[in-house]
Amino acid sequence: MSFDKLIDRIVETKNPTVAGLDPKYSYIPAYIRAKYDSIADPLEAAAAAVKEFNFALIDALCDIVPAVKPQAAYYEMYGWYGMRTFAETISYAQKKGMYVIADCKRNDIGTTMEAYAIAHLGHQEIRGQKVSPFGADALTVNGYLGSDGITPLLKVCKEEDKGIFVLVKTSNPSSGELQDKKAYVRPVQTVYELMGDMCEKWGEELPGTKYGYSGVGAVVGATYPDQLTELRRRMPHTFFLVPGYGAQGGGAADVAGGFDENGLGAIINSSRGILCAWQKEKCDEHDFAGAARREAIRMRDDIVSHIHLK
Repeated sequence: MSFDKLIDRIVETKNPTVAGLDPKYSYIPAYIRAKYDSIADPLEAAAAAVKEFNFALIDALCDIVPAVKPQAAYYEMYGWYGMRTFAETISYAQKKGMYVIADCKRNDIGTTMEAYAIAHLGHQEIRGQKVSPFGADALTVNGYLGSDGITPLLKVCKEEDKGIFVLVKTSNPSSGELQDKKAYVRPVQTVYELMGDMCEKWGEELPGTKYGYSGVGAVVGATYPDQLTELRRRMPHTFFLVPGYGAQGGGAADVAGGFDENGLGAIINSSRGILCAWQKEKCDEHDFAGAARREAIRMRDDIVSHIHLK
């Protein structure tokens, strides 16, 4: 199953982290941006700079970080040029041996969700050729439309050996406005607990064969460590994608509760912390990739010191 491949990479690198590739134009060193000043369309120029920035980061991280997570919005903001860079980033990271989580948080039903599944995880036949539009290994999705928005994905995941991460307890400050509300079923549970239970149920369609984690994962924020620990107990077959470490305030002690007794079961995301490490260090901008690597190593060591990764 797809997450078995991800966990294999985590075990191989001894690193349960993912680098979020969320490239704002201001994160890119000036010397890279200047290379593309001759391109007339500013959107095309920005997308080209993002591509060079991303590829250099991937080169610097691929042997120590098991996965990357490009967030689609940061590519859509550069129009179709940006989406081409999104596709090229996915392909390049995979060629470098990295697992790729497309962070798109798609949410729809029926044939529309099937189309999203094909776009990001699957393939289609066109003029007798089998083509895969983006070809990521996993996709983040919003499950709050219920099973109608998840079932179409499960079929594609099963056929293509791909995974999904469903929003359960998100890291943003206002998540509790909905997710913490009580659902008056028996026994009384919060909305996020119900969503977690649904992930466990959906995961029965995509059982893991090696580590016990299904192909249906959950997004659970580092900014809510008590709930993260609670959900780890409640969801023994669900692998966690954990945002909120670093810039959003979560630390290694906060994320430790998301792991099982083998130091597995979760992957921790850092985006700005890695992408902007060169700005935080105030190092030469030509060393931005080196700074990203140093921050990724620091993050790895910080997290591993709080868990028991075997």
